[in-house]
Formats: sequence, C-alpha cells, structure tokens
Amino acid sequence: MFIYAVKGSTLKFTAALILSLAVLVLLVIFLPAYDGDALPTLSIDGKEVTFHNIRTDKERRDFLTQFGWTVSDKEPFYEEVSIPKEFDSVFAAYNDLQKSQGLDLSRYGGKICHHYRYEITNFDTGETVYANLLIYRGRVIGGDISSAKMNGFSLPFTGKDKAPSTE
Repeated sequence: MFIYAVKGSTLKFTAALILSLAVLVLLVIFLPAYDGDALPTLSIDGKEVTFHNIRTDKERRDFLTQFGWTVSDKEPFYEEVSIPKEFDSVFAAYNDLQKSQGLDLSRYGGKICHHYRYEITNFDTGETVYANLLIYRGRVIGGDISSAKMNGFSLPFTGKDKAPSTE
C-alpha cells in the first residue's frame, strides 16, 4: 500500500503555481501584440522593402539591392557601435535623416548595434560612396548612403535621385 501525506504549504505552493500559469495564459491570449520594434513599411516598384531578418552578408547585400544599389564584392567594414542615450546636435541631425526613411534611433538609446559599411559601385558621381547599415537583433534600424569625402553628403537608402550633381 502507498501512503502520501500532503502538507498545507505544498497545497498553497501548487495553488499559487496553477494560478500563476493561468494568469500568464490569459495575458498571452488577451494582450495585444507589442509593437515596440515596428519597422517602416516601404515599397519600391511595387515590392515591399524588408527591414527585418537581415543577419547574413547576403541578406545585407540583398537589402541594399532592394533600393537599386550595387555593392562591391569587397569585404564590408564592421564594428559594434553604441547608440547614445542622449543625442548631441550631430547625432540628432543624423536621426532626422533616419526619420525621413521611417526609422528612429532614439528608441535604441544605450543599445549596442552592428555597423556594416559597404562600398557602392553604381553611384554616378565617380567618387567613393558607401552604404552604412545599423543592425540591431537582425533588423535594420538605421543607415545611409554617404560620400567618403570629408564634407560629403549623406542620403537615405532611397536617395539615388537626390544625389548631388557632379558639376
């Protein structure tokens, strides 16, 4: 014969565990999905541009191709960068560029992200131009197309038509 004794504290623990699981299930079912990492919706030539699941070199190159850019076969420059919690005037201006393309770096203040820089080969001015990508958890959270010159330009990803003239 098998006898099992249950103490009052065991019953309280079991009841608390069951109640906690029930509350968790109800929260998952009834709370709306958190949209804290919303990405811009953008379409080019009728195709929707993808800003997420950008984890490999091929996916980064494909991301830039969506905007009509051709990327050099050279290995990209890579570094980890920290997004500041408070923006100075230079970073605030850069974030304004990000906002113009539906992105916002202020939500990532204090986070470490991945910076990749690719050389663009189909920019018509003949100068060295780079595509910069800021990626956090597989999502493009910022970036630009910029000149390598000291006082060069910085454009959004769709900025091919806004490039400065060579005259």
